[in-house]
Amino acid sequence: MDAAPCPAVVEAVTAAMARGDTGYGWAPDYAAAVARYVSTAWGWAPDPASMLVVTDVMIGASETLRLLTDEGGPVVISPPVYDAFFGFLEAIGRRRVEAPLTPQGRLDPEALRAAFGEATARGERAAYLLCNPQNPTGAVHSPAELAALADAAAEYGVRVVADEIHAPLVLPGGPAFTPYLTVPGAEDAFAVFSPSKGWNLAGLKSAVVLAGPRARGDLARLHEVHTHGSSHLGEIAHVAAMRDGLGWLDRLRAELGANRDLLGGLLAEHLPQVRWRPPEATYLAWLDCRALGLGDDPAEVFRERGRVALGSGPRYGSDAGRGFVRLNLATSPALVEEAVRRMASTLSD
Repeated sequence: MDAAPCPAVVEAVTAAMARGDTGYGWAPDYAAAVARYVSTAWGWAPDPASMLVVTDVMIGASETLRLLTDEGGPVVISPPVYDAFFGFLEAIGRRRVEAPLTPQGRLDPEALRAAFGEATARGERAAYLLCNPQNPTGAVHSPAELAALADAAAEYGVRVVADEIHAPLVLPGGPAFTPYLTVPGAEDAFAVFSPSKGWNLAGLKSAVVLAGPRARGDLARLHEVHTHGSSHLGEIAHVAAMRDGLGWLDRLRAELGANRDLLGGLLAEHLPQVRWRPPEATYLAWLDCRALGLGDDPAEVFRERGRVALGSGPRYGSDAGRGFVRLNLATSPALVEEAVRRMASTLSD
């Protein structure tokens, strides 16, 4: 995000550097801080003993998937989805099975059941990697949608791992975030969380893997060495953010909501053929540019003709992302306006 840093984080990290506190982190303190934050934010009280501190969300998710599935085994995802999902599944040697989102960008129960049936047809251990809230569509999955997922996963014996890194970024006026592990039927699932996305701290790495009540035995099989990659300064920054940066986060969400509304007006004025659903969470907008006739990857055209850089839709799913772009709203209103004007200018060239 193009945002001034949270003062509480700056103060905490600066103080640590000044006193030479640059050694190894202490995972129990970090896990306890996460437990306090999620209790305040979502009324959920996970036990810190049900958490394992890891390097970051995708490392935590991929190592959990490695634990729950076998080499070459199936992992289901729902494109369009965060592009790193594809790379990490390839890196750990797992086979991708797709359950695409609906045209409205929601979880599709029928697609999930079909994919779960395909993934388990040969008796292999299978998992589903959930993006909650969803990147790039910005959808906040409802309790009913998550309950339907849990039912399908239980029916087919599929283990769910939820990437919940965008959870702090639910925008004003939208539905509340539902942690997947609070959904009935998700007791054998995992979630992976970090405040890094909410407070713009991606370079200060740390995260936790959280286990449902019936998954704690599996969590114990994740080797302790996975805690070693967590950054001590990252833990200090994250704890300060969750403890003292809530006001900063509230202001950020208000600004993101205002930018979302601004984008809607700009698209209606300058690019009325572009279709979109205003995101309920994240700082990202998923724009359907197929009516513009710019081919499978409009981002390439916008970059070359308009000198505006957008996320390439096919990166988020070669079929589901064709003709789409992902736009980052987390900048100044002036830059949001400039980006849309440049995009529109490419159509008249």
